[in-house]
Amino acid sequence: MNSMECKQWLNCLMLAMICTLVAGAPSSMSKRYGSCPKENLNITGGSFVLSKGYSDGSFLKYICPDGYYPSVQSRLCQYGLWNPKTRTRKTPECKKVTCPNPRVLENGEVTPYKERYYVNDTTTYSCHSDYKFRGSAVRVCKPNGKWNGSTPICGRDSDHCPDPGVPPGSSRTGHMFNIDDKVTYRCDSSLTLIGSKERVCQDGGQWSGTEPQCYADFTYDTPEEASEAFSSALKSNLAVSQQDEEEGQHGKKITLDQGGKLDIYIAVDASDSIDEEEFNKAKQTIKTLIEKISYYQVSPNYEILMFATDVTRIISLKDFKSNKNEKNLKEVLKDLDNFSYENKGDRTGTNIAKVYSAILESMTLENDTDPKSFLETQHVVIVFTDGQANMGGNPVPKVNQIKHLVIKNDPNREKKLDLYVFGVGDVNKDDINELVSQRDQEKHFFMLPDLDEVQKTFDSMIDESTSVGLCGIHQDYDDENKRRAYPWLAQINVARSNCMGSLVTSSYILTAAHCFKEGDTPDRISVTLEKGLVVKVEKYILHPDYNITAKQHMGIKEYYEFDVALIKLKEAVTMSVALRPICVPCTRETNGALKLSDSDGTCKKHEELLMSNELVEASFTSQMDPATHVPRKIRNITIKRGKYRDACVEDAKKAAGINVTNAKDVVTDNFLCSGGTEPKTDDVACKGESGGATYVNKKNRLIQVGVLSWGVKELCKRNLDPLSEAHTRDYHINLFSEKIQSFLKEHLGNDNIDHPLSFF
Repeated sequence: MNSMECKQWLNCLMLAMICTLVAGAPSSMSKRYGSCPKENLNITGGSFVLSKGYSDGSFLKYICPDGYYPSVQSRLCQYGLWNPKTRTRKTPECKKVTCPNPRVLENGEVTPYKERYYVNDTTTYSCHSDYKFRGSAVRVCKPNGKWNGSTPICGRDSDHCPDPGVPPGSSRTGHMFNIDDKVTYRCDSSLTLIGSKERVCQDGGQWSGTEPQCYADFTYDTPEEASEAFSSALKSNLAVSQQDEEEGQHGKKITLDQGGKLDIYIAVDASDSIDEEEFNKAKQTIKTLIEKISYYQVSPNYEILMFATDVTRIISLKDFKSNKNEKNLKEVLKDLDNFSYENKGDRTGTNIAKVYSAILESMTLENDTDPKSFLETQHVVIVFTDGQANMGGNPVPKVNQIKHLVIKNDPNREKKLDLYVFGVGDVNKDDINELVSQRDQEKHFFMLPDLDEVQKTFDSMIDESTSVGLCGIHQDYDDENKRRAYPWLAQINVARSNCMGSLVTSSYILTAAHCFKEGDTPDRISVTLEKGLVVKVEKYILHPDYNITAKQHMGIKEYYEFDVALIKLKEAVTMSVALRPICVPCTRETNGALKLSDSDGTCKKHEELLMSNELVEASFTSQMDPATHVPRKIRNITIKRGKYRDACVEDAKKAAGINVTNAKDVVTDNFLCSGGTEPKTDDVACKGESGGATYVNKKNRLIQVGVLSWGVKELCKRNLDPLSEAHTRDYHINLFSEKIQSFLKEHLGNDNIDHPLSFF
């Protein structure tokens, strides 16, 4: 749309709004302008989709094959007209994607020479003598209109700062690179500069700001690029495990102290181009982002806003903080689910200034309420917009007010504010630089073609395969990915008898000692994790105090105290969304899952949080389904403590092979007890489920508190999924037992294994 068409379109829109407000004419207008023409909509070489057919408010999106882009991205049906209008002689067409001019390399050569560079074209770079090469020597033009790799630079490295280079499609002013020297960039006339237009050589030998990139109208970031850059910047506010602080780890060092304060504002454009399907995708995208953030130790406060002509707060920061105990993750996601498409209203302009104004309002209230806390807080603003602002004026002044409120003219406070923008679809990129943070080696603007690509970005945002410290994570699943709900689950086969187990590190499975008989060798043990993954065993280790015959002289045929064992795998498994450890109590890893600071992290505190009630809701699993390698059923139980424990322990005397007066000779304090029908009926275990994890769901993380050991009575011969009878009880080895902790620490806290646990 050229500037004249744009002005006409905005005038038309404003006039229509005034008419609606003043004359009360929506019904007559919608009858008069009920649909738009079906003619002259095609695009040469591509196709289009419509959100509401040819009716008023329908959004038309043009689609081109890979390597091509539409000359007109989208059109809107309003008041009987498609906007923007197309010239009658010029039909929209799919044009070939080009990458920005790479022949801007200074002090070097670029081959081959071409007028334009298209998708899959390859370029090679080399330096003149006396110049040192940095960056990618070979680059390929990608379908998103960007060169792969990093900017080639030929520099002398004789100045205080290294040569900052000239990115493709740009030109640079400034060739001195000493302290306080400045370089400025501009992009070719058809391209928009994203990043820093000006960079300054700083004392530490680094350039201020971020390397600029030149984007065409059709240029996008891939989900992989966006995920890596966004998670690297955001991770500094979220990650707290020690491994992220070590040298050589991906991502930056932590800036937020453990237990620090974090306020996150998420705003999503719900204007006229969003239909109900896209609206629901936007909600799912926010949910994915919030779930990813929840994996880390910090407990953010949230404000979630939808904006179009007006701004609607789905969750306000003030309400979130005043109901913090009630506003857990599930409640936030529930509020989001309950916000329907109809709630966003009919006024469907795009008022970006108003959403920043609403965020400023909330921040100002926070600052006025508790100035000291506000100073200590990390403020993160993430705005998703799919269109161009067409009302409300320029948002930049509001963003500048936010910067002033948080940073307070103190350069050292710049890191306290992160301003992100995700552009989705046909976004005006010209003013984006003023809306995002500009910091060295960080990227805060991401351009993606649609919400599906944004969802992919967040799906892979925090790389679970490398974040080994993130134990107990489990995800919702579809029929193809059921394993994601039980990524720690292991099934063990020893000489034709079955047990269950749990992955507790990348090298060890925790299970029951009674699964093994004298003479069992590692080659006779088969461990199945996810479907198709059977891992080899190096050895198994029984608890040194386990002795099944220890109390036969007392009338206890089989005695199961300290019934735990560890299986060491020959090779550590690679973590993924379908394969990762369950949390083990009394470790720093579980401290993170429980969102406790280092000073709060003690074994006693973990036990208080997980086991303080007289009835503790917990679960264990059935055996795996042979076809899917996920449990056929989750067994839900209540661990009996306090006044409920004695009766639960007493029923042990009803088990076959037990002939004692005092039930506590059989079930010591090293056991947990479940089963029975009071105060409600539990599920009970079946043969083959021994050794499985007894776990508690806390803060949406799964934490193992016991190992299923033995039961009073087998009820599964007549029913695969039996409910407990009054006196059928199951006994679980208590992982909080001092002697169990000592055994686990000796082997799982060993620095000689991959990713040892950090025990207190």
